[in-house]
Amino acid sequence: MTELLTLNNGVTMPALGLGVFQSSAEDTAAAVETALRTGYRHIDTAAAYRNERQVGEGIRASGVDRDEIFIETKVWISQYGYDETLHAFDIAAKKLGVEHIDLLILHQPAPWLFDTTLEAYRALETLLADGKVRSIGVSNFKKKHLDDLLQERSVVPAVNQIELHPYFAQRDNEQADTDLGIVTQAWSPIGGITFYPGYDNEGHKNPLTDETIKAIGDGHGKSNAQVMIRWHLQEGRSAIPKSVHPGRIAENFDVFDFELTAEELAAIDALDLGKRSGPEPDEVRPPEKIFTIPED
Repeated sequence: MTELLTLNNGVTMPALGLGVFQSSAEDTAAAVETALRTGYRHIDTAAAYRNERQVGEGIRASGVDRDEIFIETKVWISQYGYDETLHAFDIAAKKLGVEHIDLLILHQPAPWLFDTTLEAYRALETLLADGKVRSIGVSNFKKKHLDDLLQERSVVPAVNQIELHPYFAQRDNEQADTDLGIVTQAWSPIGGITFYPGYDNEGHKNPLTDETIKAIGDGHGKSNAQVMIRWHLQEGRSAIPKSVHPGRIAENFDVFDFELTAEELAAIDALDLGKRSGPEPDEVRPPEKIFTIPED
């Protein structure tokens, strides 16, 4: 059982998926296979994660029909530009072993080279029109990035994937998405990714040990992670928790048999600390952080 979200172009997407950010190539295929056998039907990856090939291997090993699986991946900054992004689709489809991709998104707004970002998004629109992707979107876009994008491009993104968990709720960003008919998708939805390589993570707290969330979970016989995933789903977001451990993969999917009360949702909402764990989207990335994606 899973819950579905209808995107702004009519495509349906399972609200809960498996994320593979920071999953090693060695662990990814088994994690994807386990997730699909558990009941997941949505897998999120990215060119920059360097595990698209292993995602494809896990999908094939699972025995689940391709048409039942919602595959999402991301174009990296070094692949931005019209022709470059068209080629990025070819690379991703080849690595995944698929003919079409269900959701293809731009990984960062890259505002310091936004003309190139606009050309990349124009390529996504072409891929959508050609039927090579079923929906398109963005990641880590703030309201200003969305406004700037839609001044130049005609297709409203279906999804905006942003860092979002109880300690960093991004209410203004989510409201901007909602106002435009964009589904907000949470990366690090249970706050587990508190270490982001190359960034200052000192002093970051982890909601997986939060006492307020634990008390709510105790009342339902659920873990902190399960409570947070349920919070996302009941507030209308997509969530893509990451794990390579079979027990945790199963635990994160076991969230469809309970409901949080309005008071419990409000208590979780009140935990927001407003502190980002990942990179600031407006930060100019040095060349070493805009690496080249391998062709194979």
